[in-house]
Amino acid sequence: MASLHRTIEVPRTAHLHQLGTLSPETNHLWIVLHGYGQLARYFIRHFEPLVDDQTAVIAPEGLSRFYLEGFSGRVGATWMTKEERLHEIADYVSYLNLVREMALREAPNADLHLLGFSQGAATVCRWLGQAQWPVRQLVLWAGVFPEDMELTSASHPLKETNLTYVYGLHDHFVAKDKVQAQLNRVQEAGLHPEVISFEGKHELNQEVLLALKNRKKG
Repeated sequence: MASLHRTIEVPRTAHLHQLGTLSPETNHLWIVLHGYGQLARYFIRHFEPLVDDQTAVIAPEGLSRFYLEGFSGRVGATWMTKEERLHEIADYVSYLNLVREMALREAPNADLHLLGFSQGAATVCRWLGQAQWPVRQLVLWAGVFPEDMELTSASHPLKETNLTYVYGLHDHFVAKDKVQAQLNRVQEAGLHPEVISFEGKHELNQEVLLALKNRKKG
């Protein structure tokens, strides 16, 4: 006899880390999404240079955690796996919507900047794909739009967004031809991103982060 698959929605505790203060005086809010196997409390440290009296950063953490090696030791988080993927996507989209709503209640005048690193890039794209709200800046760092995502569904909010791809020239996870294929795809959807590369691997770069921060003044 085949088993019957059922689902049930449950309350649970999600975790996020914040740098800076959220208030009516906050003009810029960055929501940054970590990559596979990372934890928000460590990931957010890279964004300390962005914070000032008008800028705050929030790093939500993926809802699923696991041991990085074996059955003990270091722990990482992930946004999703292939198992029940549509439910996992729906869950993290709902979660990130709540994070945004919470933050903008405290900082109602803030422009929203989104950054996704590696797995977080696909995550932020899927989140933005259902958005009906403005985004000042979208940064896909060491990642691209998911292949299964219909770009026309996200093209409306993105056309009003500064879209930037960032990758390290020695990042073995981001091939240059893959970046070019992605650029061709997004340009066909009417989007015209900027591409920034740097001498580095699969990592963040503070010089590039500061350049992205300074762009907010434009």
